[in-house]
Amino acid sequence: MPPKRKAAKAAAVPAAAAEPAIDWTKKTVAQLKAECKKQGLDCDGKKADLIDRLQCNSNGPSPPKMQKQNTLTKALDELKKSAANEKKKKSKSHAVDKLYPGATNGVVYQDYDCMLNQTNIGHNNNKYYVIQVVQELNMYFTWNRWGRVGESGANSMRGYSDPDEAVEDFKKKFFDKTKNQWEDREKFKAVAGKYTLLDMGDDDEEEEVTMTVATKPTAGVPSKTKTCSLDPMTASLVKLLFDHNMFKEALVKMEIDIKKMPLGKLSKAQIVKGFEVLDQIQNVLDKKKKGNVTQLSSEFYTHIPHDFGRQRPAIIDTPELLRKKLDMLITLGDIEMAQDMLKKEDQLVKQEDDLPLHPLDSHYQLLHCNLALLKAGDKEFQVIEKYFEATKPGYGAKKILHVWRVDRENEGQRFKEHDPVDNRKLLWHGTNVAVVAAILKSGLRIMPHSGGRVGRGIYFASENAKSAGYVGCAQNIGIMFLNEVALGKEKTITMDDSSLKAPPQGFDSIIARGRQEPDAKHDVKIEIDGRHVIVPQGKPIQTEHSNSSFHQSEYLIYKENQCRIRYLLQIQFN
Repeated sequence: MPPKRKAAKAAAVPAAAAEPAIDWTKKTVAQLKAECKKQGLDCDGKKADLIDRLQCNSNGPSPPKMQKQNTLTKALDELKKSAANEKKKKSKSHAVDKLYPGATNGVVYQDYDCMLNQTNIGHNNNKYYVIQVVQELNMYFTWNRWGRVGESGANSMRGYSDPDEAVEDFKKKFFDKTKNQWEDREKFKAVAGKYTLLDMGDDDEEEEVTMTVATKPTAGVPSKTKTCSLDPMTASLVKLLFDHNMFKEALVKMEIDIKKMPLGKLSKAQIVKGFEVLDQIQNVLDKKKKGNVTQLSSEFYTHIPHDFGRQRPAIIDTPELLRKKLDMLITLGDIEMAQDMLKKEDQLVKQEDDLPLHPLDSHYQLLHCNLALLKAGDKEFQVIEKYFEATKPGYGAKKILHVWRVDRENEGQRFKEHDPVDNRKLLWHGTNVAVVAAILKSGLRIMPHSGGRVGRGIYFASENAKSAGYVGCAQNIGIMFLNEVALGKEKTITMDDSSLKAPPQGFDSIIARGRQEPDAKHDVKIEIDGRHVIVPQGKPIQTEHSNSSFHQSEYLIYKENQCRIRYLLQIQFN
């Protein structure tokens, strides 16, 4: 349970004197891990990874070497490390293509199985090619299937009694389509006008994770469990956050080809390749490097297969579309994180000797946070509801269904660094339902949003309507967070500045002041953990910033530990 609320201090706490920056590069790995543990951070990884995490939470400026590393590079490094670990864990297994005649009767012979993809926007090409050697008893078949992404396509099949002949046919076809030798696939080099090899996740069907309690249990998972200990509303929420159909719906909405990137088989290595191409596109758009965005966009869609139907794939030639694709990869990464959580849970269940926990209790434990359902009659709930009603959009968000008080593991300890700050506000943050499990597990993170309107930070809003625009729903149900943000000394801006990575010296946050803002005359203060937190209650009114480029205000912080998730809202959308 969250700590009991203490009485507010009578006088405002003065701002703490700035401490000199710590140069983490001079610390040993053991010291870095100890400090990570103390700050409630992940302790895994190499020295550079530990330094990155600590630097994100530190007070002072980065050491000179660390300043040069941008957020996107950090995200790539994390994914690359994770992808390398993924590759070491186990040998890849393979499933026969579902459209192979009698797919249930055959098995993939050794590792002769590949999925190829090619997108060329100029020629409106967006196609795939499957090549496999399938063994049925004493016969060996080379199976080829090809077509436009999202369609079943055409196929061909040849039978051999000698497996070596089938393998030779497979290798010949692979070289013909890629101009790479099969034996050199670990060092695959893309060739213009040819297909690219996709790095797929594990295809072992026995290791697929059951993501919805409604489906029948997979082999090895006991059918008898303990009774669910969660209240009905919380149980329903947890079921939604790990639901297979919800994840699938999110991928389809992003136009991801779920036949090539199915749930449970998202490859970190493939996501890394997508980030790397977007980084190149960013450099071209910023005029830092020369390049062809049409060609780079084709390369991106080759690595991250999209189902555009018969429409020509969109060229990623604007900051807005680039951010959309970055959001998409972040969502893919968070979905992959949720499924990693479920895979670990599945392994624990199989090792359990006693009657295991109910799946929903087990899922809940994966989140490493406490969710306490508020009653509609509580004063706390009523303040939140008034905030919502006063600032919600004229369309979209309709009504609050339920509210939970959130207490993430170790987040309170991290947030203590900002105890001296007395300017605090409860602010909105909207997100996709598909990433909520990852956020509850890992917190709100500074993501690689190159070119964001107010730079690279965590974005909040004082109007529900602003944050509601970023909500991705499942069956018209959306999730939003209310966060206590330690704003401290605010720096006001009224024009876009995508280069920002931190507030100016002497400031703690940046506020992009909008032409409208909830009427501050109606603000109230609630007490959380002994500190006063401002909560807007008035409807938006015109502000003095009539010439601002922002319609609604946006609140930016550039340290992950400067905010704390306080409430999770389940909202009915139109």
